[in-house]
Amino acid sequence: MQIKEIQEYAQVRTKARAYLCYIMSRNISQNIQSGDLDLVLSKLGDLKQSIPKSEVIYALDSNGKQITDNISSTRSLKNTGKGEDRSDRAYYYRTLKEHRCSLTDPYPSMITNKMVVTSSFPIYDDDDNLLCIICVDITLENILKMVHPSSVDSVSGLISKIAYTSFSIALALVSLLLFIKGITSFLHFGLDFSIIDINEIFKATILLTLSLAIFDLVKAIFEEEVLGKEKKHDDSGGHQTMVRFLGSIIIALSIEALMLVFKFALTDPGMLEYAVYLIIGVSFLLVSLSLYMKFSRVEKKNTKQK
Repeated sequence: MQIKEIQEYAQVRTKARAYLCYIMSRNISQNIQSGDLDLVLSKLGDLKQSIPKSEVIYALDSNGKQITDNISSTRSLKNTGKGEDRSDRAYYYRTLKEHRCSLTDPYPSMITNKMVVTSSFPIYDDDDNLLCIICVDITLENILKMVHPSSVDSVSGLISKIAYTSFSIALALVSLLLFIKGITSFLHFGLDFSIIDINEIFKATILLTLSLAIFDLVKAIFEEEVLGKEKKHDDSGGHQTMVRFLGSIIIALSIEALMLVFKFALTDPGMLEYAVYLIIGVSFLLVSLSLYMKFSRVEKKNTKQK
């Protein structure tokens, strides 16, 4: 299950509900005549054709008991379910409460174990008595394909994942090469500590720091853009890849600035001013990152208020 798909569903849920309710309303209103409920139930197959990506279509009575067999293109789900009590399901009591067509949050199907959403359409008589509820189950993946195709299986989405995967692999190889170079740069001294060159130690530290920073960036890109894992929520409101990228650079430069301070203090104190310049540059980057996170948070709050 991809948390990213759930986040995208939350963004397009209103659109998805409007679309499904329109399709269900159009089919039901065309089939109901003078309150003939049996005619509506007999035409649920037509509703399946109107929503081909639906997993299951069925009807519940006013007490939440299923009064029709499942209509599904999946053999294991087809012609089953009649007589089951679904009065404890969220879509049943939510429909009763809202008194209109509704769409649930994603939940795992008890049969297929896939993440699904249920659109429920209530039918009332002239006295506002509930006759039945038409339910349509659709997998989370399919509902996104219907209303937000770019998020799941569009060509651009596939190309984007391939591109991010390629860049992640390339950057991971760079990180590995820097790690190997950093290790070998001081291991070739062996156990004879008397011949260890302090400059080589500094170079190895810088290489290992860069390797760690690049690896952390690769991890953030791969998890967020390829695997679609949930972004860590904080108050920054900004793009986490950008935050982690700048954070990695700041950490790497901070360590390098510290190394330069020790190096120049031991070898050439007159060069310490250049280490100070680097520290000032790191401070500027840190302030810039703080401003980026602050304005991103303000923009995110303003967007929610709208």
